[in-house]
Amino acid sequence: MTDIRLAERMSRLGTESAFEVLARARAMEAEGRSIIHLEIGEPDFPTAPHIVEAAVDALHAGHTHYVPAPGIPALREAVVGFLERTGRLRTTPDRVVVTPGAKPIMFFTILALAGEGDEILYPDPGFPMYESITSFAGAVPVPVPLRERNEFRVDVDELESLVTDRSKLLIINSPHNPCGSALTREDCEAIADIAMRHDLIVLTDEVYWAIRYGPQHASVLDVDGMADRTILLDGWSKSYAMTGWRLGFGVFPPALVEPVTRLAINSVSCTSAFSQFAAIAALDGSQQPVQEMVEEFRRRRDIIVAGLNDIPGVSCLEPRGAFYVFPNITGTGLTSAEVAARLLADAGVAALAGTAFGPCGEGFVRFSYANSVENIKAALEAIRAQLS
Repeated sequence: MTDIRLAERMSRLGTESAFEVLARARAMEAEGRSIIHLEIGEPDFPTAPHIVEAAVDALHAGHTHYVPAPGIPALREAVVGFLERTGRLRTTPDRVVVTPGAKPIMFFTILALAGEGDEILYPDPGFPMYESITSFAGAVPVPVPLRERNEFRVDVDELESLVTDRSKLLIINSPHNPCGSALTREDCEAIADIAMRHDLIVLTDEVYWAIRYGPQHASVLDVDGMADRTILLDGWSKSYAMTGWRLGFGVFPPALVEPVTRLAINSVSCTSAFSQFAAIAALDGSQQPVQEMVEEFRRRRDIIVAGLNDIPGVSCLEPRGAFYVFPNITGTGLTSAEVAARLLADAGVAALAGTAFGPCGEGFVRFSYANSVENIKAALEAIRAQLS
């Protein structure tokens, strides 16, 4: 067999544990085991019919060819209209770049900005791709701890203490995966102040924007002057139950649009044409399916939080957004990995160890409540039986 040697950079590229646990759970199901899936982060709702119909109509209309790399003009305009309509941001279509999923926005931003030795600040616990892509690009990942005592929000004083003259980019995520936390307006104003004083670019990951339960959404983009140093990352996967459609977008400072577009051309060429018409239908059409989905998530959140807090050795803060809970399991005397492994093997509940999201996740487990109330209740009974 030929000895194929991978490039050194591949050793710096991580993975997303949710897919690994999903694969193990599926293998167990193939052997006849019954598994309740609380590991994967995607809505369990179908894409709304009017969105699907728009894609079918686009296919029949012949939208099956190459389109402009940053997105078709009509979609870029729809994104601008949607952001203004929802009170999030006033921008222009030339600053919008559409990509196959939101991850390319992370990848392209980091590749365009971060060189060897540059430091990128990112949340820990946090989406594992932040650290992975940073390391792959040859930059230095600098974790910003999110602590339970601060409701898993950025401690702005600690953040400032981590900034150096090599800091280039700050990544924030609100509503947050895996903790379900959300930044306050005061948090955002303090973060923006740090970014402006230290000349940091900010990548604000707001892909869970629509799935929130508390006060009005707060963003660093609400602060005057931040639009020219901030990349807004969002997409259709979570808000519109369109994970398999692979649709995301970024809103960039003008100087970054061309480099990011060049990276898109060199990697994916463009986002599929027909799916962009579905994306327009999602933004411009009825938002009732989104509202109904969020209300159902709120109901599930209340059930799983109450159920977890009723299990000895487990405590759980109430999430303000997304569809995850991040309970503290230190009272069980087990590590995060031990709890996750035991729940899968012995309780038939697939979950993720908190350490899948960084070292600061030790002592916690992430459950996705993107599953039916019936399954959530069954999972809670199984968890209680296993941990009590």
